[in-house]
Amino acid sequence: MRPEVKGPVAVVDIGSNSVRLVGYDGLTRAPTPIFNEKALCALGHGVAKTGELAEASVAKALAALRRYRALIKIMNVQQVYAFATAAARDASNGPAFVAEASAAIGAPVSLLSGRREAELSALGVIAGFHEPDGVVADLGGGSLELIDIKGAKVGKGITLPLGGLSLMDASNQSLRNAMRIAQESLEDAKLLAKLRGRTLYAVGGTWRALAKLHMRQRNYLLSIMHGYNIPAREASDFAGLVERVNAEALISVEAVTPARRPLLAYGAIVLDEIIRKAQPKQVTISATGVREGLLYEQLSSAEQRLDPLIFGAQVFNDAYSRSPRHAEDLRQWTDRFMDSLRLEESLEDKRLRHAACLLADVNWRAHPDYRSEQSLNIVVNGAFTGIDHPGRCFLALTMSYRYLGLDADVNPQIRVHVSPRLLDRARLLAGAMRVGYVVSAGMADVLPRAPLAAAAKGRLVLTLPPDLADLGSERLSNRLKQLAKLIGREPAIQIGLAVKAGNGAVETA
Repeated sequence: MRPEVKGPVAVVDIGSNSVRLVGYDGLTRAPTPIFNEKALCALGHGVAKTGELAEASVAKALAALRRYRALIKIMNVQQVYAFATAAARDASNGPAFVAEASAAIGAPVSLLSGRREAELSALGVIAGFHEPDGVVADLGGGSLELIDIKGAKVGKGITLPLGGLSLMDASNQSLRNAMRIAQESLEDAKLLAKLRGRTLYAVGGTWRALAKLHMRQRNYLLSIMHGYNIPAREASDFAGLVERVNAEALISVEAVTPARRPLLAYGAIVLDEIIRKAQPKQVTISATGVREGLLYEQLSSAEQRLDPLIFGAQVFNDAYSRSPRHAEDLRQWTDRFMDSLRLEESLEDKRLRHAACLLADVNWRAHPDYRSEQSLNIVVNGAFTGIDHPGRCFLALTMSYRYLGLDADVNPQIRVHVSPRLLDRARLLAGAMRVGYVVSAGMADVLPRAPLAAAAKGRLVLTLPPDLADLGSERLSNRLKQLAKLIGREPAIQIGLAVKAGNGAVETA
């Protein structure tokens, strides 16, 4: 029976390179970090040579854990989950350190096996992506974990001594030796045969740092790391560049902390070798891993099945919308509208539309002149999971068109990340929202009584019940005309059995 936890929870991750505390707002399907701090302790440095955790690294880690214990008390955390990984696992003095770490943090510290670490990393990717399909590669300071996932199904993981610090030590800081070690270690990794043509989900700070550099070199607009996608060939080419060039000479290397820069080349070597051997279709960066997997594992099966994007958008809606129930009205209202158009809509299209309905009114308190800009920033930079970057851009465009109008020249840098089809759907949904908000004033229980539908004779008909007939206005007619023009139909407002045409005349239904 899983524990009932209400209130903040914390995860303490004692890794081979860093010791990190992450506080989350609760044990939910899409937990939001409320505090995140790491201390670079390099516990794994030297373990491959000496077999022991260095005294100075242990002292740093214990000091960080004592600080985290105080912070956990300040945040009124209800449950602490703490674990240690490869460095403590491989060192002869690892068990003694784990006992000291447990006393320092004031909670039991679990020493994860390599297979267990791989499993939790896989669960973390499942928690953070919608229907993932590929192989998770979690690169830490001490080890590399590989595990196959498809949907919510997790395969058997393996662990290899290819973490950045371990590889640096084992190769005597020779990149040529590191390449040879990586090739030999991955040669027998039969799991990689399953990766061909699929997605490699890259987990770990070193690979996120590589992705950040790749973003900067492309002058990429979005700053969110989760879901950042790189075609495999391009990822391999970039990894090769990082291997050849001194880290300090890389463009925008200042975006990477100085302590992590020496590990970039070793992470690039491992990534390049995986791509060369397995030939995936793409590399996708995951900001969710072991920590989030551990929390996901605590949820009931019903909670695990929830869509993380919809759950996260619902949280925003409940907290910030004028009338949270209006979002559900809007979802059902646009369901009927889309059905009437008979446009092909995939399951992914529908879930993005539903998320847009939940987020449509979360910034209503902003000044009207800045609502479009604020909506765009909320969606593009929000801590949402279960969505890729094109999906984020679709939501951002929908919000912007909703406020600026369907003919607005909305951010070209955002538009470039969506297909023409998604751009068209963003304008279509925004056009419907512009009609819906003028009819309902953003309040619940109105839209179910005022359906919008494509009708016979090429018309787009908004039906108002007799008691709401006075809602008809020039403003409403103009917005209906804009939407009708977008889909090539004639607008009409129907009141009872009469139809008020787009020119204001009343015709018989």
